[in-house]
Amino acid sequence: MISTFNLSKLNSLLRDFYNITRIRITVFDDSFHELTAYPEHIAPFCKIVRSDPHAAKECALCDAHACKKASRQRSPYTYQCHAGLTESIVPLHLGNIVIGYLFFGHVFSYPTHEAGWKNIQEKCCRYHIDMDSLKTACRKCPIIPEDYIVSASQIMQAVAAYLCLERMAVLRRKELPVQIDEYISAHYTENIDALTLCRHFQIGRTYLYEISEQNYGCGIAGHIRNLRIEKAKTLLADHPEMKISSIASACGFSDYNYFITVFKRVTGMPPNRYRMRIKKDFENLPI
Repeated sequence: MISTFNLSKLNSLLRDFYNITRIRITVFDDSFHELTAYPEHIAPFCKIVRSDPHAAKECALCDAHACKKASRQRSPYTYQCHAGLTESIVPLHLGNIVIGYLFFGHVFSYPTHEAGWKNIQEKCCRYHIDMDSLKTACRKCPIIPEDYIVSASQIMQAVAAYLCLERMAVLRRKELPVQIDEYISAHYTENIDALTLCRHFQIGRTYLYEISEQNYGCGIAGHIRNLRIEKAKTLLADHPEMKISSIASACGFSDYNYFITVFKRVTGMPPNRYRMRIKKDFENLPI
């Protein structure tokens, strides 16, 4: 685990989320292990499903897959779990590092209990569980409309931001992913690549890729490229006097034409058009 959580403050925050939404919320660390939840006990529906070891394993795999998907898109990811209930997950970021995830689940989001049970029965019939008990638990689940889930996901995203702002989680500075992130942040405009990082930290490419994929949702080259493009966007907006060739060089692109190609691929427009759009938007701001 690359971060330390203040579980006392965190549990108070989770309790507040539950009191507002009546939806159980869980915190996972960066390795997808559950740290804490409120309420502590899982819903009867999930307890029945997890009574089958195979189904319990599917639950863990489903959670891990959702964490990875959320970290790649850096925003709430809402989906239907392997057992047919709706869940949503938000990555926790400190800088560029993913330190964990906020998760809510066990939500019954169907037009009727009959429609929900039909889908759930099809998904769970392969497990060795008491289907009659599952049906009873299913009928006791409150029906949660889709717009309510969207609103709860947005609140959870705000909770994630507040959690980091109030330093309920802090990075362990000696952890390798933190060191790599700090090094990249200090040197991304220079001539660095995966090989440079592997040599500097004395690690293999595969391990470096795993760290990058988990924390940035992409490879090291893609992360460095994204940092450079974000810096280019800032320079284009804040320094209209700078030549685009100078901006390319300042952001770590030695090849001007390559910079134009990459910038257009990422933003959908070349740098000069991006600068014109920013200028036009600024001029149209109300006084």
